Amino acid sequence: MKITPISGFPEYLPAERIVEQHFLDVIRETFELHGYPSIETRAVEPVDRLLGKGGDADKEIYGITRLAGEEDPAAASDVELGLHFDLTVPFARYVLENAGRLTFPFRRHQVQKVWRGERPQEGRYREFTQADIDVVDVGELAPHFEAEMPLVVAEVFRKLPIGRMVIQVNNRKIPEGFYRGIGIGAHDATEIQTTLRTIDKLDKVGPEKVAAMLVEAGCTDEQARKCLALAAIRTEDLSFVDQVRALGVEHPVLDEGLETLAAVIRTGLENAPGAMVADLRIARGLDYYTGTVYETQLVGHESWGSFCSGGRYDSLASDGRTTYPGVGISIGVSRLLGLLLGQGLVGASRSTPACVLVAVNDEEGRADSTRVATAMRGRGIACEVAPKPAKFGKQIRYAERRGIPYVWFVGASAGGADQVKDIRSGEQVDADETRWSPPAEDLRPQVYRVAEGASGGEGGS
Repeated sequence: MKITPISGFPEYLPAERIVEQHFLDVIRETFELHGYPSIETRAVEPVDRLLGKGGDADKEIYGITRLAGEEDPAAASDVELGLHFDLTVPFARYVLENAGRLTFPFRRHQVQKVWRGERPQEGRYREFTQADIDVVDVGELAPHFEAEMPLVVAEVFRKLPIGRMVIQVNNRKIPEGFYRGIGIGAHDATEIQTTLRTIDKLDKVGPEKVAAMLVEAGCTDEQARKCLALAAIRTEDLSFVDQVRALGVEHPVLDEGLETLAAVIRTGLENAPGAMVADLRIARGLDYYTGTVYETQLVGHESWGSFCSGGRYDSLASDGRTTYPGVGISIGVSRLLGLLLGQGLVGASRSTPACVLVAVNDEEGRADSTRVATAMRGRGIACEVAPKPAKFGKQIRYAERRGIPYVWFVGASAGGADQVKDIRSGEQVDADETRWSPPAEDLRPQVYRVAEGASGGEGGS
């Protein structure tokens, strides 16, 4: 039977999976260092809820049906379910269902698969892993949480072997107040959302086409010019405030947005210098964002787009009586890894967790090899017992192909003692399975950054 690959559903080889697991471990450990406990939500949500919360989500949702649906009337309700396309919408539902059992402000991290029915391409998948953190509160959410989000992911990126990441931060109230101040949305509030979505296309189509699209949507040439002037402001410090003021536009919502964004950037300058920039073109396409918004780029690979995004949402979670405002940020783990692995920019030192291959002299002696491996595993040293008692040269080549650095020989010395060989250097010494340990850097596979334009690795993680 011929196997036909399905595009958009990535599957990693063992060495690539080691890289992925390392990234996930760093992400989880960092989230937990900041006090975010883990939750997991179901894969499906009612379609009407997904459709109501995601802007263009209707184009992305995978509906769930049963193959026996036409024959089984009880299966009809399954058509109303869809796979979640992000983790924010199911998290909002989770908060509403469990509000009576949660302590607020409630924070959580969540690492799960999500599904989107978009056209597969490099770095874009139909099934992929996201890693999210969110904080929600009852009624009101303190603005300092909007500054906390980028600090957490900045720490994640510092620990990963990927080069420098920059978190671009804006506040939706800045463009909203600015647009209102120049007359956009005075008669139709939807004009503001239309303008935001149009500005969000700057990276894809450029300023000239965006200006034309704004005019086509009803803006005057002067309004379009000012919208582009606002979007062009990008600073690593607080000077963006003066640059916005210099445009001569006033509105209370604009003032509120500038104050909040200044607080976020100030916190970044104090705690993660160089990690954040105020970038006033960032809008984020999803309609539920109401305050601070984030996008993230890898320096030197800006054309790859954003790997980490999110923002504040004030009305996503509400039961009609109580509203639970929140702020969150999401790392697109599969998107980031797909591009890094695809370009050969990260790698693993071996394709197996095993640090030692215990050689087998003959099948009668396999029990001795297994005993040695069991003793070392009990001390936290990952071992594999050779699959068959081939000549030692072949067993060593087997270890080499898998990247296992050490081979253990039972009773190899003249006096009958065991010996262990570092097959990279050729050094072979007497060893006891109850006392011998490898260097720390060999104990587990190392994930490293590959220097661009080079064939080897640099650094470790």
